[in-house]
Amino acid sequence: MGAEGRIIELGITLPAASTPVANYLMSVRSGNLLFLAGHGPYDLDGTVRIGKVGADVTVAEARDAARLVALNLVHTIRRELGSLDRVTRIVKVLGMVNCAPGFNQTPQVIDGCSDVLVEIFGKQIGSHARSAVGVAELPFDIAVEIEMICEVE
Repeated sequence: MGAEGRIIELGITLPAASTPVANYLMSVRSGNLLFLAGHGPYDLDGTVRIGKVGADVTVAEARDAARLVALNLVHTIRRELGSLDRVTRIVKVLGMVNCAPGFNQTPQVIDGCSDVLVEIFGKQIGSHARSAVGVAELPFDIAVEIEMICEVE
């Protein structure tokens, strides 16, 4: 079963399309690579998850926000390619966590993204290289921002 079938099987509803908040594109294709700009945790109703992880936001809440970011990324892939089944590999994920001083559990937060990518694309296509970094600030105080590179057909 492909990613499109898994989305249906898992009962996942993708959020509405993200739009750039400045002068950039949400995705750029170069050859067989699709580069996705940083996406934030926008929910189905358009609300956004904000706050500093380790102060205003718990690890569990931040992990859920990272899962939501992954769903936003997946929506952008579908919009760009027409079908998620055209993804041949999730290559790289860069997760940025809006951290309170001293917070160092960024890998656990970004697992929320990684886990859902493996759920949707399967282990062979969805497993990826990854960085999970803590930052002092993110745009509009969002809790998590993630960018991604995919190999596509």
